[in-house]
Amino acid sequence: MEVYEFEGKTDEDAIAAACAKLELAREEMDIEVLEPGSAGIFGLVGGRKAKIRVTIAPKTPEPPVEETKTLVEEVLSRPPEEGNFLIDSEEQETPGEENRALAAAKEALENILARIPMEGAVVTAAQQDGIINLNIEGDKTGLLIGRKGRTLDALQFIVNKIINKSLERKTRVVVDSENYRERRRDFLVQMALRMGEKAKRIQKPVATNLLNPHDRRIVHLALRDDEELTTKGRGEGILKKVLIIPKKYPGSNSSRNFL
Repeated sequence: MEVYEFEGKTDEDAIAAACAKLELAREEMDIEVLEPGSAGIFGLVGGRKAKIRVTIAPKTPEPPVEETKTLVEEVLSRPPEEGNFLIDSEEQETPGEENRALAAAKEALENILARIPMEGAVVTAAQQDGIINLNIEGDKTGLLIGRKGRTLDALQFIVNKIINKSLERKTRVVVDSENYRERRRDFLVQMALRMGEKAKRIQKPVATNLLNPHDRRIVHLALRDDEELTTKGRGEGILKKVLIIPKKYPGSNSSRNFL
């Protein structure tokens, strides 16, 4: 167990400080209020800061993304286990190339999940702006999401490989579970804004944790319109950090590296 203590004017301020420092979403932490904040008499005398204790449960190390992809591919060779998967009967295939691609992507993900013991999981499919969006409903344990969405990314990788191999045209498929990607995006945007304010306050670069290309792009875009900051990717390989740099800092420039 990792245990931390944070202070703030209010409970919410202390929690926000914990999220920013640990770079975790609120739901990823066990929060205990040790001392509620108090404004004191007329907000002037006897004020007291709120204090919270944050506990982070140790997480089982996950295999690298490439290893996770291999594991998902291996699952495809297993026979389906009956009764472990529910098919969304409301959506039916209709004629047309777009509908064929939509149905093929949905079927590919269903075939993968049919080989994983996920009772009650249902896939819904929709297409918008040329992108096929598949959403898995019923994954209450987060098993198909994985730490920071790595298992979800692996599933998405496999489905894209299957679809783009079977169809004549290139199609992009996004796989989500229990609205995770939107929640992750909101967290990353808020984190980027907080870190941007910190960079401007101390007039020094600050760096995020290692992020995948999709998450790095969200951070870059969140700060794109801030005239006082520039952002750059730093590191090698798929996972890199994002440097958030005040433009007044020596050596900074206005170009942004989205890689």
